[in-house]
Amino acid sequence: MKAEPAKPPHDRKLGLLGVSLTKARLRKDSGIILASVRDEIEAVMIQSGFLTDAPFSWVTLSIRYGMKTETEPHFQPINQKFGDLPLAIEVETVITQSLESEQLETLFKRLVLRALIAAGHRFNRPVSKLTDLLNTLPPTPDSAPS
Repeated sequence: MKAEPAKPPHDRKLGLLGVSLTKARLRKDSGIILASVRDEIEAVMIQSGFLTDAPFSWVTLSIRYGMKTETEPHFQPINQKFGDLPLAIEVETVITQSLESEQLETLFKRLVLRALIAAGHRFNRPVSKLTDLLNTLPPTPDSAPS
């Protein structure tokens, strides 16, 4: 019988956080926007069965505000203590500063969905609903294709 992954100390299935790699000032509304994106995409993850029988019980994604926008996430080993799959993906800070709030929300959704889809492929998880959501998003000037 397969062992259950460790459980987090909360009920979240997706954790998003922002980390600055530069000295640039970050937008004051980025945390609120990330929380909104987390809630929407977490619901799709749960509904799609992304975490059912997965070797991790939730996913954490660090949005790195840096000098480039990446299309693929960086993977860390599954956290044995808390059961999360830690991911990170970089976004160009200058782009985030120049967008309207709705555009920034779309950019964050693209980054989160790209990371989750990549994790889904790596761990053989269902990603069709995540891919469908990604394909419905309007384009953003993020210098990286879908």
